[in-house]
Amino acid sequence: MLGALIPVSEAIRTTGGVDLIARELSDLARTLPPSGALALMMIAAMAVTPFLNNAAAVLVMAPIAVSFAQQLGYRPNAFLMAVAIGAACDFLTPIGHQCNTLVMGPGGYRFGDYWRLGLPLSLIVLVLGVPLILLVWPLV
Repeated sequence: MLGALIPVSEAIRTTGGVDLIARELSDLARTLPPSGALALMMIAAMAVTPFLNNAAAVLVMAPIAVSFAQQLGYRPNAFLMAVAIGAACDFLTPIGHQCNTLVMGPGGYRFGDYWRLGLPLSLIVLVLGVPLILLVWPLV
């Protein structure tokens, strides 16, 4: 799956899809403070990860994060880290990460159980992750 998405990532970049998606996100982020823009990128990565595995989500989202940061006038390092953390923290579904899938049967979990615990965990990652990313990777 990872190998198959490398050309997809490149195709999204070369056809202008990256700039289109980044432009839409940056229009949303212009009214937000810098930390809000970073949180938006992390939320976008978290939203993609349930449909792809985490490495594939990074392949698709990393070019979008770079273009997004450039359109807002920020350095891309923090946005790339937000993508990496957001993609690694898929707690919302059993299909987004292999560990979630492995514990579903033996634990007796249902699909909806992941949302109940996963949403608070995702919010904790967001609330703690954004300030810590900004501490280590300043935007300007």
